[in-house]
Amino acid sequence: MSYCLNPSCSKPQNPNNAKFCSTCGSRLLLGDRYRALRLMSQGGIGHTFLAVDEQQANKPWCVIKQFPLHNQGAHNTQQATESFRQEAVRLQELGQHPQIPQFLAYFEPNSQVGLSAIPTVVQTYVEGQSLAEQLEAKGTFSETQIRQVLTQLLPVLHFVHSRKVIHRDINPYNIICRVSLRNWVSSEDNEGISAFSPKKPGFWSSEDNEERSAFSPKKPGLEQLVLVDFSTAKFTSKTALAKTGTVVGSAAYAAQEQLMGKAIPSSDLYSLGVTCIHLLTYFHPFDLFNNLEGVWVWQDYLTQPVSDELCHILNKMLASAVKQRYQSAMEILQDLDPAGNLATFAQPSPPVGKITPNSIIPAWRCISTITNHLSSINSLVFTPDGKTLVSGSADKTIKLWNLTGAPEKVTWRCTFSGHLSLIDTVALSPDGCFLASGSWDHTIKIWHLATGKLIHALTEHSGWIKSVVISQDGKTLVSGSADKTIKVWDWESASVRATLKGHTNAVQALAISLTGQILASGGADHQINIWDLSSGKVKATLLGHTDTVNTLTFSPSSRIIISGSADQTIKIWNVSNGNLLNTINGHSAAVNAIAINAQGNTLISGSADQTIKIWHPGSGQLLHTLSKHTAGVTAVAISPAGATLASGAQDKTIKVWRFYVGS
Repeated sequence: MSYCLNPSCSKPQNPNNAKFCSTCGSRLLLGDRYRALRLMSQGGIGHTFLAVDEQQANKPWCVIKQFPLHNQGAHNTQQATESFRQEAVRLQELGQHPQIPQFLAYFEPNSQVGLSAIPTVVQTYVEGQSLAEQLEAKGTFSETQIRQVLTQLLPVLHFVHSRKVIHRDINPYNIICRVSLRNWVSSEDNEGISAFSPKKPGFWSSEDNEERSAFSPKKPGLEQLVLVDFSTAKFTSKTALAKTGTVVGSAAYAAQEQLMGKAIPSSDLYSLGVTCIHLLTYFHPFDLFNNLEGVWVWQDYLTQPVSDELCHILNKMLASAVKQRYQSAMEILQDLDPAGNLATFAQPSPPVGKITPNSIIPAWRCISTITNHLSSINSLVFTPDGKTLVSGSADKTIKLWNLTGAPEKVTWRCTFSGHLSLIDTVALSPDGCFLASGSWDHTIKIWHLATGKLIHALTEHSGWIKSVVISQDGKTLVSGSADKTIKVWDWESASVRATLKGHTNAVQALAISLTGQILASGGADHQINIWDLSSGKVKATLLGHTDTVNTLTFSPSSRIIISGSADQTIKIWNVSNGNLLNTINGHSAAVNAIAINAQGNTLISGSADQTIKIWHPGSGQLLHTLSKHTAGVTAVAISPAGATLASGAQDKTIKVWRFYVGS
């Protein structure tokens, strides 16, 4: 099919070999060479068509882009035409880079070539998938893949910015993973193509070809990322940078100064940073920014671990204040590779292999089953160094387990005895030196972990103790009881600082924020209370569960609270406003325990349905189901490093799981 390039044509579809449009009479071959096949996109910035070059034997695909003059801000056609002529020269220069579509031709408004008053550019077609399409098809990207994206695209942006061009529309849809180089058009093929050729007789000078060869991959057929769609590009000068211009680009990926019409080179770096966090989380950029606090919260939505180094780089790319942001692509490359092992834009390394976000498949493997307890395991916690696991059981004992021997061997270290009834909860001080345990004997006991010595026995509650938590500064212990109260204890003196009353039934679950200022409590009354510990007052009550709230945990940033309930659901809440963000369904019985890793991207849940489920907390996506237990799972814990998981159940066993990566 041939497609008419006249934007006013009411029926642009025509037969394959037609020379003139059967509806409006317009020429169908642009410059007697390029035939449009279909409309790819249209908008305020212009129209884009898929086309073929009919003068070449293999008829390679290409792209025709039209730029209506009325969208360019020019007051007359002559000025607009001159402006586009200059921009065509810049696009020609940019096309020298192999990771930018090659510029083939520019046509000024001229009815003799099939146009009326529409400047038109022809570029090579880049065959492949956009990163947005890969994200949709394959899932979230890993740190390795994000580093590949950065190391491939930052040299391209350095090249673009060195030509005093700002792309202004970097997003996952405009980054294509090229599947083949077979459709590349050589510089020799360009001779005589363009209706506007600044350099005669050929399109490229010898200097152009030398520079282009410096960028070209050594072997054809290798995949690489290509930056496309320069239709919104800003061609800058020193004075232009200070002027307010047209707001263009995808708003979700655009920096604040660009939204105000003042795009600068670092605006592109910002957009690339937003693209990366979208690829890491799958979430829309608007969902990754907390407007109330004015901060990015993308790390709360990660699906895979990301190093502190890369987090720092991305956060600096995302800085709202221009002065706090990276000023050049080379600065980012330097931080990505301080040793200087990465190739620069002048001598790029061959393109890396295909980005396949799920080419690495993670899995949890049970490495040990512990059978030393005589009854249900109700609580588990790892020491801060990850070398010891502590378990509390309905057999009235606390046991310590060493994880530092052989990779797949867990050994018993010691047993703490002293409680007169079943133990429901254990918690460790942040330094790992002390242990708190709560029991149905109505007491909380404080132990010295290294010696097993009992330091304190706290007896103020009049009901069994379901939950104890310790603040990150180690100064506060909080306990929840069947007596419907919460007690706040001074750790140093072991005395009650406050008694909080707000539940109408047993307090089943507690979680304390990173700062130690906010407490969340869940009860058999089906509600969650958010407390201000400094005042002892309820800030908010979260309603939504239809049965007992069994377990609570904060995200690492403490901006999100996660709850598990006997109603078989997990709920994700916004702490600042109490809004319910998501309800995760998947368990077929009560959710008894949850834990989240230090990166905030892996949520573990244990249920009476005898399974452990691994989730992405942001999307609610189920990643894995572990089903080795033969009775309800009552406790889960994840090590500080995130590579070891422990689960306890009513089958009287503890299972230790390790995270492995394989193909």
